[in-house]
Amino acid sequence: MTTVIALDVGGTRVKGGAADEDGVLRDTDSWPTGADRGPEAALETVLAAARALADRHRPAAVGIAVPGIVDEPSGTAVLAANLGWRRLPVRDRLAEHLGLPVVLGHDVRAGGLAEARIGAGRGSRDFLFVPVGTGIAAAVMSEGRAAAGSHARAGELGHLVVRPGGDACPCGGRGCLETVASAAAVARRYAAATGEHGATAEDVAARAAAGERAAVTVWTEAIEALADALTTAITLLDPERVVIGGGLARAGDPYLTALRAAVAERLTFQTMPLILPAALGDRAGCQGAALLARDLLAHDLPRAVR
Repeated sequence: MTTVIALDVGGTRVKGGAADEDGVLRDTDSWPTGADRGPEAALETVLAAARALADRHRPAAVGIAVPGIVDEPSGTAVLAANLGWRRLPVRDRLAEHLGLPVVLGHDVRAGGLAEARIGAGRGSRDFLFVPVGTGIAAAVMSEGRAAAGSHARAGELGHLVVRPGGDACPCGGRGCLETVASAAAVARRYAAATGEHGATAEDVAARAAAGERAAVTVWTEAIEALADALTTAITLLDPERVVIGGGLARAGDPYLTALRAAVAERLTFQTMPLILPAALGDRAGCQGAALLARDLLAHDLPRAVR
């Protein structure tokens, strides 16, 4: 039985696991990333986690998914701001550390791959995978593959300007979707409206459901902004489905029902896609990394990977 291991590197934790021939992730574990101690410390965490998994499973290949701007063909994390990584040859560093073939993927595109093969996108030719969490991004999936774009920047849905002249965004723009509709934005905007700090987006969702006025306003604005961005994406890409993942998807039917209604009222000639919750939750990126590793073996690519 041939086994692969997979890693999904986040700003807070590194998730890991193994997969056999069916590609399904199992024996999962996680480790604190340690990004607050600097970029090299975060890399050391990744290498140590990979070594622990490799010692446990004796894999034939490794898949790793990282956030930010990722050049998959060269195996480079071009910019992962929350890890402090710039032009880091992640694939080569990990391959050298383990003596194994390694494939590097973008975390959201890897999550889209997982949803396409074994999740909510299964059976769909064209769909968008949209994780809505601390930030917002999208994987543009077509025929089972995620578009990376000419400069590895495709899918930055969170930086569509939906409120021109609005709040400043760390990207340098103003009024980006992330400044209104992400989990971080919901918490921040609620604190600004009420003076109460410490409430999470999930708290705001619960209070909105209970009818609290400030929470209803912030929550509704987040849904309306996401609907605006999705309407643009639907107009450009004509997806069959929109698969919503990330932390806010855990708000469940009330969130998705309101989002579907907001999108539907904005569409004119466009075909309304199915808007579905992601099936794989926060395992999507790691599961996608496992599938990338299995693909590496299936297509006899290890020779091309240092």
